Amino acid sequence: MAQTTVALLLAAALTGGTAPAHSGLTPAETRTAALAPATAAAPASNAAKPNLRACYDGKCKLTISKTVRFRVSPRFGVTRLSVSFTRTSVRVKATGPGVTSQAVLGLRSTGSVNGIGIKVVSLSRTKAVLSLSPRR
Repeated sequence: MAQTTVALLLAAALTGGTAPAHSGLTPAETRTAALAPATAAAPASNAAKPNLRACYDGKCKLTISKTVRFRVSPRFGVTRLSVSFTRTSVRVKATGPGVTSQAVLGLRSTGSVNGIGIKVVSLSRTKAVLSLSPRR
């Protein structure tokens, strides 16, 4: 029923007419409803992206859906972190001039790379939630 009403409203809006009498809407309601933005489902590309800059100081909560790479403060002895995951593990790799450090963690486990503490809060096939905190 709702899909039929929407289709009728769209047809009325495109032709400049009004909704048929059986739609139950006045001409003003038809124009208003036809001009209302569609909010049903946003594409996946509009999903919120993690704020990776917030992790520069080694302290943030991070929700990711794919591999991410971001800069961290050189006070940790590294300058970049790369975080990837599968449904069973998270891999955090820290790199800097002449330095590489790595931790592989499972669900609800903790570890660290070069003074950046990592806690795996949740983990699935499509998403990983991590909490980072400085240890130095």
